[in-house]
Amino acid sequence: MRAVLGFLGFLFAWGAIGAIFAIGGVAAVVWMYGRDLPDTSTLRAYQPDTLSRVYDGDGRILAEYVRERRIFTPIDEIPDLVKHAFISAEDKNFYNHPGFDLLGIAKAVYDAARGGHLRGASTITQQVMKNFLLSGERSGERKIKEIILAVRFESVFTKDQILELYLNEIFLGQNAYGVAAAARAYFGKALEELTPGEAAYLAALPKAPSDLHPVRQRARAIERRNYVLREMGENGYLPWDVVRAEQDKPLETVQGGERPSDRDRVPPADYFSEEIRRQLIARMGPDAVLGGGLTIRATIDPRAQRIAARALRRGLEEWDRAQGKWRGPLARLDPADLGDEAVWRGRLAALDLPRDIEGWHPAVILEVGRNAARIGIEGVPDDADGHFLTIRDAAWTGRRRPADLWAVGDVVMVAPLKDAEGRTQGWSLRQIPELEGAVMVMDAHNGRVLALQGGFSFQSSTFNRATQAFRQPGSAFKPFVYAAALDRGFSPGTIVADLPVVVDTGSGEPWRPKNASGNFLGFVPMRLGIELSRNLMTVRIAQDIGMDVVAEYAERFGVYDDMPEHLSYALGAGETTLWRLVAAYGMFANGGLRIEPSLVDRVQDRYGRTIYRHDRRRCDGCAAERYQGQPEPWVIDTAERVIDPVTAYQLTSMMRGVVERGTATVLRDIPHNIAGKTGTTNDARDVWFIGFTPDIVVGCFMGHDTPRPLGRGAAGGRLCAPVAGEIFSEYLRGRPRTEFPRPSETVWVKLDKETGERLPDDATGPNVVSELFRRGEEPSLHQTVRVLGAADDSFSFGTDLPFSLEGEPVPEYVTRPDGTLQPVTPPPPGAQLDLGSGGLY
Repeated sequence: MRAVLGFLGFLFAWGAIGAIFAIGGVAAVVWMYGRDLPDTSTLRAYQPDTLSRVYDGDGRILAEYVRERRIFTPIDEIPDLVKHAFISAEDKNFYNHPGFDLLGIAKAVYDAARGGHLRGASTITQQVMKNFLLSGERSGERKIKEIILAVRFESVFTKDQILELYLNEIFLGQNAYGVAAAARAYFGKALEELTPGEAAYLAALPKAPSDLHPVRQRARAIERRNYVLREMGENGYLPWDVVRAEQDKPLETVQGGERPSDRDRVPPADYFSEEIRRQLIARMGPDAVLGGGLTIRATIDPRAQRIAARALRRGLEEWDRAQGKWRGPLARLDPADLGDEAVWRGRLAALDLPRDIEGWHPAVILEVGRNAARIGIEGVPDDADGHFLTIRDAAWTGRRRPADLWAVGDVVMVAPLKDAEGRTQGWSLRQIPELEGAVMVMDAHNGRVLALQGGFSFQSSTFNRATQAFRQPGSAFKPFVYAAALDRGFSPGTIVADLPVVVDTGSGEPWRPKNASGNFLGFVPMRLGIELSRNLMTVRIAQDIGMDVVAEYAERFGVYDDMPEHLSYALGAGETTLWRLVAAYGMFANGGLRIEPSLVDRVQDRYGRTIYRHDRRRCDGCAAERYQGQPEPWVIDTAERVIDPVTAYQLTSMMRGVVERGTATVLRDIPHNIAGKTGTTNDARDVWFIGFTPDIVVGCFMGHDTPRPLGRGAAGGRLCAPVAGEIFSEYLRGRPRTEFPRPSETVWVKLDKETGERLPDDATGPNVVSELFRRGEEPSLHQTVRVLGAADDSFSFGTDLPFSLEGEPVPEYVTRPDGTLQPVTPPPPGAQLDLGSGGLY
């Protein structure tokens, strides 16, 4: 007995010694590998890269800006169903172990010893350590460090905090990081909308998302999903009848063709959303925009955007078709592939073609006949009769036979031909125009951009011609010359000589500006310089007030940052953008107050705090939590005044004449108060129209990306004004007509529009025009307003003019707008020149 006890004591002693050595060995390993490990407490300040989202006014997603597609979701907002799915799939003892699962490690070692695959046996806590604090290498050393960090981490973080980090950081394929982003990416759903089967599929993805693609590896993906469902049942998270029912369901995902709800679907990138991204990155930096989890409220009005894009495309396409030039197919498919519909549809879908043009479809020519070509259309089922393009519809190309226009395998764009009831009656050939352009619609009161279309198709060209194309505005700049003149004693009734002028440039070569029409009107009211876009009148006015003054006004309105004081700039020789011009015209529309155009109403950070707000107005009384008899809240506009409201009203009156009698009469029949100005540069390389009502501003620009003449007949009034007119007509349909508010302390005065003489208030007749003056600055009865271009600035006809004609004779006659001649001498009694009714509208 004593021997047995001695032997047991011997074993116990050696066991104790072994245990001491084992503990010492473990301690040594912990000390050796635990040195210089990252501090787990740094994860308390964890802020993962989170996608930023843009929403329109109706709460629909407009765009997402991401490096990693992640939607950070606090643990208390993640449904238990999702938590249980991931715990069942990855770490069923998660709530019980100290950071590592000894039993799991033992099983992994046992399986490996029997020749099986070596499993990682990492707990969720260990995975968090690997993802955040360690490299991704597979080694025993890293595994030891992982376990040490996991134990430390579990001592200072709760299980929920650990699970929150894991479920928001884990990569699940489709550029989705975290469960919320994955739910959107695979199912187009929020987390709380997921079914058990959908949650189980997401939980199956962490180890190898690329091996479980829901379409390419469908069978394997379903098998793994069903395994997770079974684990959820065994762990008591799901009833077995639910498990079996979910296992029997097909795996339906966005990748397999299931469409997310319109509210959750992210539309393709477009000019508006890309410009928001570009401007916000310039303002806040790429890290904040691409990973800051921002919530961005856009100013876009979806209806205005649709109308604007449609109008611009129609205008560009009509001009392109009028040129009669077919530039050939976009691509070609191998005719050998066209016998199998599934094959050619796959080949067509794989082509990089613009698919953001409303109503247009890519199509392939399947057969070419005598009078038509049979086509296969992307997204449109074929039928027994087939779909065809006729040579009659393609007459604009100048080709007479289908074989001259198409070949089998050609890939083209087509659009449906619809009858009055909207039923498709055939198909029409389309091509993306060479001519490009842009339109912009802005609220004149606050600068909110309601629509922005920077080209024909974003997928065809991402260059935004509204904000990035610097072009000469031509005559669209003239209102800023006239605004400066009105602030310096001119009035719309001031008589200005529309006669030849030669400018000494100092270079030995004089500049001889000309009117676009090539004719002269003689001495006429200043408003005609705007209404009929007279270059000579504008140059003479700019000479009189000084180009330093014109430059100061251009910079004040933001048209240019630093405008050279060259006289040619009075005719729009500098370069600016549509964005800047629309903003500047908005200050005419609102009575002279500064506005800054904005695509964004508000930006909030990931915590919901507002970090940017476009509306800077002050509100007195808005902070009160409840009504206690105090005065009603009052919003105070603190906008800077750019020009006098009377000047803005006078200029608006003159630009109303552009629509009523001038270069933009195509808009005249629209039942709203529209003012505006056309612009056409030398050789018609660029054309413009900027117009406004009391509430909105619409701007249009057209030109080639590499500037060159647009062709015969191109002008702002012909190309851009109809586009703006369509936008005004459609967007304002059903809205009441509003008036430009008349400034206080003003008076209407009747003038003789040919001589500038003030007439009695009861004067009538074809030569009578009413113009607005500041009270106290109006001419007295029978006084003549200033005449610019006559000797010593008094009303005088003849050749004694304060400018050099360099040997060019003063014309004896000038051409009236109606084509008749007007002598450049005092007109005989009864002679009339119909210049309209001026400012009385």
